[in-house]
Amino acid sequence: MRPSLAVALAVAATLSVFLLPAHGTGSTSTLAIAHGSPSIVCGVLAGVSPRSIQCARADATGALSFPLFPNVSFASVSGGHGSLCGLRADGTAFFCWDAATLTQKRVYNDSTAIEELAVGDVQIAGVDRNRTFVHWWRADSAFPDKLTGSYRSLTSGRGFTCAISTNGSVSCWGPRSGEISVAFVNSNMSTIVAGDSHACGISTAGRLICGGNNEAGQSTPPSDSAFEFGSLALGSSHTCAVRRYNGTVVCWGGGAGGEYTPANTTAFVFIVAGGNLTCGLTVVNFTVLCWGTNRSDAAVPALPLPRVLPGICTSNESSCDCGPFPDSETLCSGSGVICRRCDDRLERTSPPPPSPSPPPSTVSSKRTNKGWLAFAIVGSVGAFAGVCSIVYCAWFGVCRHKKIHNSVQPTITAAGNGASHAGHSSATGAGSIVPSPTTSPSGSRSRTFWRQGSRVMRRQRSGPSSFKDRAEEFSFSELAAATKNFSLETKIGAGSFGTVYKGKLPDGREVAIKRSESGPRTKKFQEKESAFQSELAFLSRLHHKHLVGLVGYCEEREERLLVYEYMKNGALYDHLHPKNGDQTSVLNSWKMRIKVLLDAARGIEYLHSYAVPPIIHRDIKSSNILLDGNWIARVSDFGLSLMGPESGDGHLSMKAAGTVGYMDPEYYGLHHLTVKSDVYGLGVVMLEVLTGRRAIFKDEEGGNPTSVVDYAVPCIVAGEASKVLDARVGQPGPHEAEAVELVAYTAVHCVNLEGRNRPNMTDIVANLESALALCEGSHGSISSGSAD
Repeated sequence: MRPSLAVALAVAATLSVFLLPAHGTGSTSTLAIAHGSPSIVCGVLAGVSPRSIQCARADATGALSFPLFPNVSFASVSGGHGSLCGLRADGTAFFCWDAATLTQKRVYNDSTAIEELAVGDVQIAGVDRNRTFVHWWRADSAFPDKLTGSYRSLTSGRGFTCAISTNGSVSCWGPRSGEISVAFVNSNMSTIVAGDSHACGISTAGRLICGGNNEAGQSTPPSDSAFEFGSLALGSSHTCAVRRYNGTVVCWGGGAGGEYTPANTTAFVFIVAGGNLTCGLTVVNFTVLCWGTNRSDAAVPALPLPRVLPGICTSNESSCDCGPFPDSETLCSGSGVICRRCDDRLERTSPPPPSPSPPPSTVSSKRTNKGWLAFAIVGSVGAFAGVCSIVYCAWFGVCRHKKIHNSVQPTITAAGNGASHAGHSSATGAGSIVPSPTTSPSGSRSRTFWRQGSRVMRRQRSGPSSFKDRAEEFSFSELAAATKNFSLETKIGAGSFGTVYKGKLPDGREVAIKRSESGPRTKKFQEKESAFQSELAFLSRLHHKHLVGLVGYCEEREERLLVYEYMKNGALYDHLHPKNGDQTSVLNSWKMRIKVLLDAARGIEYLHSYAVPPIIHRDIKSSNILLDGNWIARVSDFGLSLMGPESGDGHLSMKAAGTVGYMDPEYYGLHHLTVKSDVYGLGVVMLEVLTGRRAIFKDEEGGNPTSVVDYAVPCIVAGEASKVLDARVGQPGPHEAEAVELVAYTAVHCVNLEGRNRPNMTDIVANLESALALCEGSHGSISSGSAD
């Protein structure tokens, strides 16, 4: 048998064991699209426990996948306009997420299990497991609240929900139900699926029938033979179908006449659609491929999603009339099976088992050989050019003497542990800071959260900033006089390398003066000197609304002092954990707490994204977030700060430094320092603000120390954030509840054990802005917008 024929029969054999359901804008499946701006594609993962949901942004090149919380097992997902819902494996609860902000909300939680879920434009419909009723949530008066009856193949579009009754007739509800249902009046249907404003289904006779809006030709299917099509996917103005006999896809509509095959000969288990996007799960390895409606652009990119379940796992194997799908226990992680399809029309012939590795075609081999030849030529030229450049630099000293114009370029010399850019140039020591030879900000590629807008818009959101000249120099006697000779009554705290005093300059300015320990008794004088020089170098060149302002410095003999703007309301830590047990009323509101977090995040975002090279703070904690007289938060204490690596994906290798409880586990354990180390610290601060607990605390006298991460994260990922919220603030109101949940889930992402899975600061700022807007009452429905 020829290889191509063997492969074709193998694909047919694989397809023949699946339930080939129809999936559209709002039908239940293991893969779904929440379309809008942005559009995200999410799937229920195969072969893992729990069977959680993983997503990827469809319109972002090089984007990474990201999880949705809570981290529990899900049965299915359903997507609509700007939103997505997931049905928990036992059916007793479902959660919904806003596609733009990833705000999560548990919509249903009851002992009556739901079997099917269908998300429309504004409505969510569900059928119970016993199929005795249809229930709607978040729908207007045009939809019933609850309807008794036995229905299946539930699906929702814009302004309508449809389902098939026990006798095969189609019933629709909602303001557009009439124009949709009329096409199915005289037909007994096997499946039905909704698009934005049209619907298609397959009759019990195997014929494809469509109805509703046909402005773009989406309701005019190609001529087909009986049982030619299986899985259907309907978008805003197009329709796609999977051919049963070989798994290939054909599409029509989209404003252009005729049909087209976007994925050529690729075989799919099933396909889903939303807006102008269609995605399919491949037969070969259960990966996800997606395409749009632009026929001139034939690119079919693969999304960075892990393997997605090829069908819904059921715990009741007896419900599988034709037995379970092969290896479904493994796919369902040992807690369920996927039912085998019972269509004998596709099983007339029993094909041989698939060839494990069919030989590539001659054309493919030629293309591969040509590709390697081109690669070898280009590589040789590049290598030769690189050698020439090295010789040139070594001979003329260009690399050594070239002047770099960076925004921040402190020169600090100190002994310490070796520090190096992993895979790049090495620095002189732990306290040494070597300017990056590029002007690229960190630019983390994490896409855990999505944010719209240009770089200019992001700079505006971060707040005003500028660069300034070196700070004012003071004499030691001036600063001694300003602090009453550093008397105890003026002492207000301590920093990374000394004690902080409140002072008043001769011109009336109130300032905070940090004095370094000095003299032969200082065991780590070199580290203190390094911290002083580091903070002076950074703060004398940077100015931002959410960074503490440096007024000046003093450097006389062994005395090292830094003078800052006075922060009247002290440190965030002192308000969260007051010694007398009281708390200021200002921070007794969730809105104010979120606003403080947003201020701090904007300051850190500036360090990571706009300082060149990027700056890693290394000691983000609540005691280093100060509040001025207007309760504006500012990040302080740059004594441990370092310039980040040249690449946002790189790291510095050095001995860990910072504060226990806030320190990045990767940095502490592996000595890998990145901008994501600051993200971890901010995540701990977020949890601290939400719970009112210290980073490390004891529940009771003599109890074991517990980290706020271990205390709060399990409850948050289980959808029970309210259990760990600070009781002193009180339960959040309706709008505040969503805002607090958004902050909580953002914090969970920030404290991910792996730095590459943490969001970047720009994404965090976007989420906190959304949370603050929710607190102020800027709250929409399940849909992020309405379709025209």
